[in-house]
Amino acid sequence: MNEMTKIGTAKDWESDQEVRWCPGCGDYAILKAVQRTMPELGVRPEDTVFISGIGCSSRFPYYMETYGFHTIHGRAPAIATGVKLANPDLDVWIITGDGDALSIGGNHTMHLLRRNLDCQILLFNNEIYGLTKGQYSPTSRIGTRSPSTPFGSVDRPASPCAFALGSGARFVARGIDVNKKLPEVLKAAHAHKGAAFIEIFQNCIVYNDDVFAPFTDKANAAEGQLWLEHGQPMLFAGGSKGLRLNLDHLHLEIVDVVDGDWQSVGVQIHDIANRSVAHMLVELPFGAFPMALGVLYEDPRPSFEQAVIAQNRQIAEGKIPDLQKLVAKGQTWQVEKQPRVE
Repeated sequence: MNEMTKIGTAKDWESDQEVRWCPGCGDYAILKAVQRTMPELGVRPEDTVFISGIGCSSRFPYYMETYGFHTIHGRAPAIATGVKLANPDLDVWIITGDGDALSIGGNHTMHLLRRNLDCQILLFNNEIYGLTKGQYSPTSRIGTRSPSTPFGSVDRPASPCAFALGSGARFVARGIDVNKKLPEVLKAAHAHKGAAFIEIFQNCIVYNDDVFAPFTDKANAAEGQLWLEHGQPMLFAGGSKGLRLNLDHLHLEIVDVVDGDWQSVGVQIHDIANRSVAHMLVELPFGAFPMALGVLYEDPRPSFEQAVIAQNRQIAEGKIPDLQKLVAKGQTWQVEKQPRVE
């Protein structure tokens, strides 16, 4: 990004509030990544709003030197919609968790994505309810032992990115709390005009520690992470393996790459506008395949607030505002003052 667009430093985006998460929580890394990224986006703190629901992640607005709302459980999308419609020039960010966004807030999240409000949604996924002391969440895996599932969860977990794609999201991405590539994903989301959905794998050190270690640990990262880039082959494990689209059965499969010759084995080129392949990427079986990361899907369309503003402008064209006429419209009457009887 051009240096001329850089506004301030990370310090300018840090509030004076003490950051209060459990020591070692992945939320600290996400907060720092966001604060480091904001100066490079060409936006100003006074034009920015962070909106959250309920959960550990929802402390986030307190720590950003911007406007912010700490709203009620699952309703951050509704508040964000009102903010963006009232002032479309504001840069709106939604901070939420897997429980906040996909349980009580599932309906609101779905409609925000369907409507395509111009905002960035950061979903911190730790696969557990951290704030309420470790109950299993909509994204907890089968077998998860928690206070609410002492014998292991039997629920099939929700996939945040599959949910987003199914809801009509036009931008879907994934990142990792401590990974250095997270700021690049944040920049891509911000550049997208419309609802940009990012699932961020976030370690809960108290109630679900190392649940993502099979692909986040340094020793497992090469084999466990597939960082996607538009127009580039889907390679991982240092380029020694890749994903190929099996056209006979329409699924992705792992192939070995010898001497960098990925073309001869048919490694798939990542196309961010290919929605079908994006669905395949988010549904890859955990453990058997690398975790697909980066921008999985992007295909912009006009945003919700743009359509609302255009419609209002069209309806108002040629009309003179008359508040009194509007108030008096319909069944109204006037109470006349009666003369006083002595």
